[in-house]
Amino acid sequence: MRILVVEDEQRIADFLCRGLEGAGYAVDRAANGATALDLVHAAEYDLIVLDLMLPDMDGLKILEKIRNRTGGPPVLILSARGAVDDRVKGLETGADDYLTKPFAFVELLARVRALLRRGQPTPEKLQVGDLSLDCIRRKVTRAGVNIELAPKEFGILEYLMRNRGRPLSRTMIVEHVWDMDYDGLTNIVDVYIRHLRSKIDDPFARKLIQTVRGIGYLIDAPEPAAQEAKV
Repeated sequence: MRILVVEDEQRIADFLCRGLEGAGYAVDRAANGATALDLVHAAEYDLIVLDLMLPDMDGLKILEKIRNRTGGPPVLILSARGAVDDRVKGLETGADDYLTKPFAFVELLARVRALLRRGQPTPEKLQVGDLSLDCIRRKVTRAGVNIELAPKEFGILEYLMRNRGRPLSRTMIVEHVWDMDYDGLTNIVDVYIRHLRSKIDDPFARKLIQTVRGIGYLIDAPEPAAQEAKV
């Protein structure tokens, strides 16, 4: 899932981006309102964390422009303005939640996850064959066996499972899971796919992650006969 952090204070922005990336999210950052609006028009975000006090425009103006778009993402306001009137105005303008500074990151992360659950129409649990992924508790099991995944491994697996049977290019995976553009040279996706396979495929006879030559990867649960034919 991709989150946009709109925050002009470098220290706070770095803290937020590191924390959210560590939790497995892809994060873009905008230091002003103009950049934020350009990014919102150029990409699809699952959530926006929005500071109100920006150098070029008031955060509420940005919020109004986001809400003028059809199907805009959930917005969590993060602001030093903690008065009741400020919170009410932010919520009435269209914010989905409001958190005042200073804040504890664990609380912010809990609110982020709650908003993502609310705005995510897809199931909280994903299933491919005997592989199960709990999006809320961030747990993975296969045939009843718990599988521990690093945040980026979880992010790739969730993206694959949400697109079951659909080939995903390396570019798509990088841009969805990492906060970077794919340069055509990195083998980072292949490395993480190997890690995933060693955990969710290698210990089992039935292989779920498949390589699509010339494109990338997909996940599916082929019929046993079809899998045997490929071996």
